[in-house]
Amino acid sequence: MARLFTEQFAFSAGDSVVVIGLGRFGSAVAQSLMRLGHDVMGIDKDMDLVQRWSNTLTYCVQADSTDVSVMRQLGVADFSHAIVGIGTDMSSSLMTLMALTELDIKDIWIKAFTTEHGKIAQRIGAHHVVYPEADMGARVAHLITGRMIDFIEFDDGFAIAKIHAPPSTHGKSLMESRVREQSGVTVVGIKRANEEFMHATPSTTIEAGDLLVVSGATSKIEQFAGGTRKP
Repeated sequence: MARLFTEQFAFSAGDSVVVIGLGRFGSAVAQSLMRLGHDVMGIDKDMDLVQRWSNTLTYCVQADSTDVSVMRQLGVADFSHAIVGIGTDMSSSLMTLMALTELDIKDIWIKAFTTEHGKIAQRIGAHHVVYPEADMGARVAHLITGRMIDFIEFDDGFAIAKIHAPPSTHGKSLMESRVREQSGVTVVGIKRANEEFMHATPSTTIEAGDLLVVSGATSKIEQFAGGTRKP
């Protein structure tokens, strides 16, 4: 799940990020960001969690994230990006968000566990809202019921997926099969067994067994991927 969400974060290499709430979601995201080369400050009110991650993250602090004066003393105002991953305490989550907006953080992400939570967060000042359980549920459903091997959907209904090449494309170039014109899906690249990934061009021929990386509207990809059953 962490990889799914870190792929959405448009952070520049080496950016410093503060992650507030070091439960399952927050700690997983923080670790992924560390692996991607970012400095990460982790904040949680639970000392046990702080101690658990103190040797993994760049900085790890026990603090009340709802107190703007404490957050200012910790230097949170110097961070360009903040992620609020507080678990099921909506009050603490929203109060932390208010503290971050008061510190004028330019890029705030928040984990929401209900639609109401997400809507309130956006009104208060969150720039991005993620719904881990709902988004992961939709992703798994696509992987189970369709021909998709991997699937990432963005907020505007646009998706990127890795799928088995449909039979209608076998033995044809992309120009001949007219994938984009016929299905509204763009084939970005092809992975063939025992060969390196190749970027797709109009002259690229698709063979049976190829894996395609495609992009487009979610509904279009679902149709192109071949319905509701795996091959």
